[in-house]
Amino acid sequence: MRAAVLGRPIAHSLSPALHRAAYAELGLDWTYDAVDVGEPDLPAFLSSLGPEWVGLSLTMPLKTAVLPLLDEVSDLARQVAAANTVLLRDGRRIGDNTDVHGILAALGEAGVTSAERAVVLGGGATARSALAALRELGCLDPVLVVRSEPVETLAAADRLGLTPTVTAWSPEVLAGCDLLISTLPAGVADRFAPHVADVPALLDVVYDPWPTALAAGCGGVVVSGAAMLLHQAARQVELMTGMAAPVRVMAATLQALKR
Repeated sequence: MRAAVLGRPIAHSLSPALHRAAYAELGLDWTYDAVDVGEPDLPAFLSSLGPEWVGLSLTMPLKTAVLPLLDEVSDLARQVAAANTVLLRDGRRIGDNTDVHGILAALGEAGVTSAERAVVLGGGATARSALAALRELGCLDPVLVVRSEPVETLAAADRLGLTPTVTAWSPEVLAGCDLLISTLPAGVADRFAPHVADVPALLDVVYDPWPTALAAGCGGVVVSGAAMLLHQAARQVELMTGMAAPVRVMAATLQALKR
């Protein structure tokens, strides 16, 4: 059976190593590859898949673009308008979202199980997953720091029952913040680093390079994108195989890759 991670760029992805390690531990003779697919290429790629394909992982810029190409979408993926997982079953394409699980599991592992005043940097697909995670942590009125109004993300917030405050960046945004989540690409959040020393908890979704300037500047609990990647991948393994993911083996694989 076959599975793959799709995106552009994709060569840097650690997903193949994680999924392959899981398959080996589970005794599955499956393959998992990284395939460079851009948004214009996605419809043709999906149409080309044969019955040997069981699932896909999606990264930027495909998490939202895939939605109209699916036969079924989970409630969570519909709410956040982002599917990072596609299950291929009996000729049907089923979209799901494991990013929310990845965020919650990574934070929980670090002892962060609730938030009262959270700040999210960015307004894209990963930010929408972050909002869904914050709802589970009890923060219903997070702050979104963006350059322009994120229409799709605000719509997702409404579906999730959240009332976010949308603002441009200023250091005052972090006053009283107990959890900062950066969903920005590598390097983009560096300018915020001088202002996060007093933030109690930070999740930076970047995992390469690590530590980021933002992570190095935070004086509180720091959670890396690698932890989120691990846990969202483990949930994908479970969805694709129907078996419990060997999280410890996957974590050891990830740790070895980071050395």
